[in-house]
Formats: sequence, C-alpha cells, structure tokens
Amino acid sequence: MTYELPLSPDAQALLFRDARTANAFTDEPVTDEQVAAIYDLVKYGPTAMNTQPLRIVLVRAGEARERLLKHMAEGNREKTAAAPLVAVLAADTDFHEHLTRTFPHFAGAKDVFADDEAREQAARFNATLQVGYFLVGVRAAGLAAGPMTGFDAAALDADLFEGTGLTSLVVVNLGRPAENAWFDRLPRLDLDQVVREA
Repeated sequence: MTYELPLSPDAQALLFRDARTANAFTDEPVTDEQVAAIYDLVKYGPTAMNTQPLRIVLVRAGEARERLLKHMAEGNREKTAAAPLVAVLAADTDFHEHLTRTFPHFAGAKDVFADDEAREQAARFNATLQVGYFLVGVRAAGLAAGPMTGFDAAALDADLFEGTGLTSLVVVNLGRPAENAWFDRLPRLDLDQVVREA
C-alpha cells in the first residue's frame, strides 16, 4: 500500500518528477514580476535562526553579462550567454546585521555570530538550503532552471561582489525551456539505499 501525497500529481510532476536541469532556453524574457513571485514563495523556506542569508543578483545583458561570462567554465559559457536571465545566488556573510528584524525575540542573536569564520559557515550552509528552495520555486513559476557551479568563484566574487560581504554559491540560468533543453534523466538511488532506521 502506498501513501497518497496531498500534493496533486500535476504539482508533483511540475516540481519534481518531470522537472530537470535545463541546458537551453527559448528567448522569451523572464520578467521582474516572475522573479518577485518566485521570491515571494521561496522566502518562507526555513533557515537556522531565520538567518535568510541568500542574496540573488540578477544578470540580464550587456556589460554585467559579459563580466559574468568571463568567469564561467568553458562548457557553461555559451548556454549562460544565451539564457534569458541569469541569477547569481550568493551567501551574505553580513546576514547577522538583519537579525534584529528577522529574529526579533532574541536580543543577542547578532552576538551569536560575532566570530567571522562561524558566521561565514552559517551563511554558506543556510544560503545553500535556500538555493534548493529557489530552484523549486523557479519550477513552481512554470520556468526551468540550469544551476551551475562550474565557474571561478573567487574571481567572480572579486569582480562583482567586492566589498559587499557576498560570496557566490551557484550560477543559475533561468527561462522557458527550449525543445532541446533536457538531457536524459539520470538514475536515482532507491529508498533502501538512502533511508534506514537508527
């Protein structure tokens, strides 16, 4: 007997079962309204102490796109150049400055992250959680995402984020998937390979 999820089969397919990493997109633009709708959904994903360190830097065209492209791995450059919108997902290592607003019931929350190394680790971990929420949110908006870690992160950060406290995690191409967007789905591990009793 299988458990029937409350989420409709169509929603399951849209978010998980049929969705894959996109490698090519149509030229239909991604609007500011679509980006706002994605963020309005994914901002509710949990982070430790409600830190919310993810920052999303949109790169549309022109000089900003050219600057980004020079930091992409060769195999990712062409598809990044052609995507309607590119988002650089970054961790804000100064997230603790917002804790009086995001974690207001604990007056000493900022002090918990006084250590730079511990704060950077918390920023990267929690922003990485939010990257996952963002990718699912893109799918929920009827768009496709092509996340990539094939880029020179140190050079990108020095070029685009100098003096900001941001550190890049993932570059994501966004848009409507083209007909040739998908590679074949790769195998997934079985339940008994992943889940066990303690």
